[in-house]
Amino acid sequence: MNKSNLIHADLNDPQKQAVTTIEGPLLIIAGAGSGKTRVITYRIAFMLEHGIKQSAILALTFTNKAAREMETRVKELTGKKLQNLTVSTFHAFGVKILRKEIEALGYTANFSIYDETDRTELIKECLRECSLPAEKADLYTVGQLFSHVKVNKAPWDADIRYKKVFEIYQSSLHLYNALDFDDLLVLPLVLFEQFPEVKKKYRERYCYIMIDEFQDTSRIQYQLMQTLASRNICVVGDDDQSIYSWRGANYENILRFEQDFPGTLEIKLEQNYRSSTAILDAANGVIAHNTNRKIKTLWSGNGEGKPIELFYPEDDNAEAELIADKIRSIRLHERRTYDDFGVLLRTNFLSRPIEEAFLAANIPYRVSGGQSFFARKEIKDVLSYLRIIANPRDDVNLLRIVNTPRRGIGKTTIAGITEVARKNHSSLWDALERIRYAHDSLFQDAGKKEVYDFMALIEAFRETMIGKRGLAGQVKQLVDAIDYWAYLVGEHHNEEKTARRKYANIEYFVQMIELWEKDPDTAEPTLFAYLNRISLITNDSRDDESGKGKVNISTIHAAKGLEFPVVFIAGAEDGIIPHTRSLEEGDIEEERRLFYVAITRAQDKLFISSCQARRHQHQSVITVESPFLSEIPSHVMEIHDPKETEAESETPEETERNAQEYFAMMKSRFK
Repeated sequence: MNKSNLIHADLNDPQKQAVTTIEGPLLIIAGAGSGKTRVITYRIAFMLEHGIKQSAILALTFTNKAAREMETRVKELTGKKLQNLTVSTFHAFGVKILRKEIEALGYTANFSIYDETDRTELIKECLRECSLPAEKADLYTVGQLFSHVKVNKAPWDADIRYKKVFEIYQSSLHLYNALDFDDLLVLPLVLFEQFPEVKKKYRERYCYIMIDEFQDTSRIQYQLMQTLASRNICVVGDDDQSIYSWRGANYENILRFEQDFPGTLEIKLEQNYRSSTAILDAANGVIAHNTNRKIKTLWSGNGEGKPIELFYPEDDNAEAELIADKIRSIRLHERRTYDDFGVLLRTNFLSRPIEEAFLAANIPYRVSGGQSFFARKEIKDVLSYLRIIANPRDDVNLLRIVNTPRRGIGKTTIAGITEVARKNHSSLWDALERIRYAHDSLFQDAGKKEVYDFMALIEAFRETMIGKRGLAGQVKQLVDAIDYWAYLVGEHHNEEKTARRKYANIEYFVQMIELWEKDPDTAEPTLFAYLNRISLITNDSRDDESGKGKVNISTIHAAKGLEFPVVFIAGAEDGIIPHTRSLEEGDIEEERRLFYVAITRAQDKLFISSCQARRHQHQSVITVESPFLSEIPSHVMEIHDPKETEAESETPEETERNAQEYFAMMKSRFK
């Protein structure tokens, strides 16, 4: 590649300046959709083409996906193999250093890296060593405390009773030649502090350092960067998109950078290539109310665009139906695919009515940044019971619930049943029946009653559910019959709130079935019909009938870095966004940044909904719209009268087209 061809004409002037400035400290303030990744990759390619060695360049980012994309783009630009270029996440870079240098700290180079499960088990072990009952401790909170202490985020004053446990935890890690994820950042700094010659070696090697998503760096990540950097350091970020303070990110690192690196050149990337002017005017209007920020104004050459539409649905069910109706209408009229749509939520609990509405409308979807309602363990457990009642020969679901809740059917018994099924080429249920009526039962007296009671339970509910109405009531009786509440309490004995939340999900699930049964459009409110309905929409192994993806239901946090032609922001109510907890902690500006991120995910159309009432703990609670809505300039808003409680009805042509699409989908799924 010729140097003259590297800087393409489609780079704007600030982008060209950012790409070609490779000496000295550089701060690039990259607004949403401003071509940040392109600038970073072009900058690395520019350095390579100007004689800088691959081994002298260090580019750090936050996800493996971002690192791979960065490296791939540089390869495409330069046509070179990049064996000596370091493009990495912070943690992976820490591992790279430690594999070579950790023996100086008394470890061996083949150390293990403990994941969350490994760490939790070690904490349990250390609690027992201190004669503290592990089953009564909130292990997640203890783990968070240890993490905060390690990275100097919290002093021991917060909870001194666990200090001895922490000391044993640390010595155990050393004894087991193991590190946790915090160590991957902490120990390189310990190395550099204790062994100046090691620090000198890495400072001399990495003469050109680049940090992506700089607003998301934590205090310890900043320290690592500052320790390594000499003069040629470039950081790229946007303080307006700093939304991860809860995991240690500190947007003030941008201000610190200018203080710690005198003579910093600042370049602002303000041209947005993603969104329409109307959407950017809304985003600019909102974020301007934050005080502690770098002033910038995003602008677009994509045209004025459609106004932002604000709806006030009656409640969360009406909100969900509105979103589903809009998606179906826009998809048909504008020939869009399902993956053109993003539904953004402040918290994942808002997804439940939306998922139900999508089920009813046959809209395929995926859930990002949280778990689908139907994928939660407690819901999957109940669904497995229903599937076994409908079809006892479903081995997968039978194995899931044969001992859930625990009823004394152990692994040995299950292995015996499985062997009988294998020998007779039958299902597990057929094997159970064969064993039950055989003269020589495989079960000992201790396990026989539990197995037969389980079979009797399934058979009893088959009698009352199959082909009968009143499904919701029967499901409630089933949950009571297996005493699932006691099971949840036993599983979460030290976390009653968790048990209650999970049981509330089951109660909500029963309500969903009841609403479906009462819907006049439900022609056949039976168990088989309901299970077919669930399976068709939530089967992750399939795509929609056109093979064109699914609607993305996502938390706003998980949507950062994504974009969609059409975006819905649901739950724009005070207490949700801004979230009550954040308001109590004084984080109103981060909540506003979160709303700003949500707005700037939209390319062409943006719909915002604020319910007049929302269900909370089985009650309908009157809500107030988010104060952020008043910060959107009125000239880009189209406000729908709160009295409009129903979406526009379909035209006969739309009804016919929807019917044709539905039958086409059904046909394709059963080929």
